[in-house]
Amino acid sequence: MSAPAPVRGRQWRGVIEEYRHRLDIPGSTPTITLGEGGTPLVRSGWLSGLLGADVHLKVEGDNPTGSFKDRGMTVALSVAVGEGAEAVVCASTGNTSASMAAYAARAGVKPLVLVPQGKIAAGKLAQAIIHGAQVIMVRGNFDDCLRLSRGLAEDYPVALVNSVNPMRLQGQKTASFEIVDALGDAPDVHVLPTGNAGNVSAYWLGYREAADAGDATRRPVMRGWQAWGAAPLVDGAPVAAPETLASAIRIGNPASWDLAVEAAEQSGGMFRKVTDDQILAAQRELASRDGVFVEPASAAGVAGLLLEQAEGADVSGRTVVVTVTGHGLKDVDTALSTFTDVVDTVVDADVDAAAAAAGLR
Repeated sequence: MSAPAPVRGRQWRGVIEEYRHRLDIPGSTPTITLGEGGTPLVRSGWLSGLLGADVHLKVEGDNPTGSFKDRGMTVALSVAVGEGAEAVVCASTGNTSASMAAYAARAGVKPLVLVPQGKIAAGKLAQAIIHGAQVIMVRGNFDDCLRLSRGLAEDYPVALVNSVNPMRLQGQKTASFEIVDALGDAPDVHVLPTGNAGNVSAYWLGYREAADAGDATRRPVMRGWQAWGAAPLVDGAPVAAPETLASAIRIGNPASWDLAVEAAEQSGGMFRKVTDDQILAAQRELASRDGVFVEPASAAGVAGLLLEQAEGADVSGRTVVVTVTGHGLKDVDTALSTFTDVVDTVVDADVDAAAAAAGLR
């Protein structure tokens, strides 16, 4: 008797086709996709044990260009193309430019990227360049780049695809749907790094819609974590010259400020800040304990959980989701910056020498 044929499942189709019925987009919108979304929800045994909670990591670095930005970009580019755009523009600290350039290449439209001079990780810049973006470096910070991008979109025939474009949030909210599907309900608490604040707003939008649809029985408390030198939502005022090693959240005046504050207030959450040292320590712990390598900014939420645990906060018995927004290979220079010697030992090509160096007996 021959062996039974394997059961074949349907391949994930990307967030537009998976959730088109839940996206507020024109019905004629084409689908420009790289298969984004459907990212893992990985239980953290380390954080769960430490906090006495059920802690899961939403690993957004598994998106096609290595960050959560792909969720919003597939929708923003698709709508722009459907409306006849032949060129798109964005301001970026790195991940947005990488994502936009990839999806623009897929769509066959011209990508124009404005980045702060000397303030973008090499891996992200390489992505934008290799995908064919025209990169313009600006003597200024992200907020200056966004102001220029807005001006270009207003006065010239290009479509702005930063998170001020509401189509970006439509795409990013789908991560909430995936979490509810995986857990069977919304978590009690959702923690995430916060820079331009679009993701906080998008997740909250998604959780509200899931609850309204009857897919979730609750809405989580939203907790956003900023870097100490770039914490306008914590300090209550824009930061003129934001500074942090966590380049993805080095933003002084978040474009989604009002929506993010609304999300925190409505959910009973808040914004706090952690230092660069706390972020880098959390990045190392997450990689060495859970096997999840994230870029520095992505570790801000984990650093926040560790800080609050040290302060005596109690989340025991609760379900917590932490979004880790981008892959660690986005910024290897920062990841390696705290190691004085990357190689532990150099030995001759001899088994016994290698065993001795490894402490094997």
